[in-house]
Amino acid sequence: MLAIDRDLGRRLHAFFATLYYCGLRPEEAVAMRVEDVTLPDPNTGDQWCELLIHTATPEVGKQWTDSGETHERRDLKGRAQGETRTVPGHPALTRILRQHIRDERLQPGDLLFQGESGGILAGSVIRRAWRGAREAVLPPHVCASPTGRRVYDNRHTRLTKWLNDGVPPAQVAEWAGNSVAVLLATYAWCVDGQLPDLKRRLEAAGDLPDAPRAG
Repeated sequence: MLAIDRDLGRRLHAFFATLYYCGLRPEEAVAMRVEDVTLPDPNTGDQWCELLIHTATPEVGKQWTDSGETHERRDLKGRAQGETRTVPGHPALTRILRQHIRDERLQPGDLLFQGESGGILAGSVIRRAWRGAREAVLPPHVCASPTGRRVYDNRHTRLTKWLNDGVPPAQVAEWAGNSVAVLLATYAWCVDGQLPDLKRRLEAAGDLPDAPRAG
């Protein structure tokens, strides 16, 4: 069982890295195809990749789909029908995805993250791998806490980091597929550590001229 879990963790490393670096919803990541990833030439200086997000396949249960499949294909949450969005991927993610595609021998039309027999990656498999990873690296008292308990927390971590790093909320909302109002209502309280930088910016704006001396 341990060997199986290690192999599962290795195969899902790229999946979790994509959630973390790009803030995707899990149902968006499982719907991605290899052709949705634009990887830069390995010899160029700019090693940021780009992800095209256009579909979500949440798990809804066989009884709720016309096809009898566990997943249902849907347009992106909060977007008009057929609308897409692009998200930049950190150079570290570029390396991970390039290696993942090579190791799995994936072709452009293939699902980027595959489940059994090349099908959609099941939520139960994702959750089992995430639970095993937390148990392997976190102290027992932290593992028992809410810290990173849900796979979805990878998205929360990334959106919070973007905001804390000073990325404008409108840009974060665009990358995340949220409205600015929803983003700020959910994450504004997470923004921390920017006061010293804000003070420096305000000081750089200059002072009012000194008041003229009397007489």
